[in-house]
Amino acid sequence: MPPSIVVFGAGPGLGRAVARRYARAGYTVVLVARREAPLKELAADLASIGATAHVFTADLSDTDAVPQLAGQIRGVVGDPGAFYYGVSAGGFIPVAALTPERAQALMPLALYSLLALVQEFLPAMLERGDGAILSAQGASAVRGMPHISGGFALAAQRNYLQSLHAAVAGKGVYVGGLYIGAAIKHTPFYERREAERAAGTPVPDMPEVDPDDLADLLWTMHSTKSQPEATYPAGLSDH
Repeated sequence: MPPSIVVFGAGPGLGRAVARRYARAGYTVVLVARREAPLKELAADLASIGATAHVFTADLSDTDAVPQLAGQIRGVVGDPGAFYYGVSAGGFIPVAALTPERAQALMPLALYSLLALVQEFLPAMLERGDGAILSAQGASAVRGMPHISGGFALAAQRNYLQSLHAAVAGKGVYVGGLYIGAAIKHTPFYERREAERAAGTPVPDMPEVDPDDLADLLWTMHSTKSQPEATYPAGLSDH
């Protein structure tokens, strides 16, 4: 049976690029996101390059539904060899407007559902002595930003992944996080930014990156298991 990866957050941009990168490497790909039509379109795209893809719609803000989703995934690929968690938790909240209620609402997508997925799939990875848990999030996970104060939830995710890496690295399971301080092409954020620029609206000056390049970086991190974290651009730090 070929290796398999589940792409949680298989939307346009990086999720799609990760799915295609692993498909080219011979993986069966399970695609998970909220909207069915884009998932079916991506599955057809993967089929056109000879890959097998399965589609599941799910709202990962509902952590209680994760066990049922995991069971559905096992029904088509067994316990996956890897999973990628690229679900956006939002968090574009000015710090002065951050309330306990808004902070609490960010946690299911940013952390709780990831925890539940790890509990579902990590035991089989440890039993095999092989596997990978991958994540990609924005730069607010490593650096506080006044207009993206919800990044604290991603920082909690980062801390968890760091701890998980330390716990399982010697047992054959790779845990890696990619943190991105750039506008990713072919995403709604990038398209809005370009439309605003074309209309003469000032937009933040930031690097741009092709999602295929980020997917290649994640693949290299996984295949070499050389580092638990990477940033784009290189040198992005929490200082």
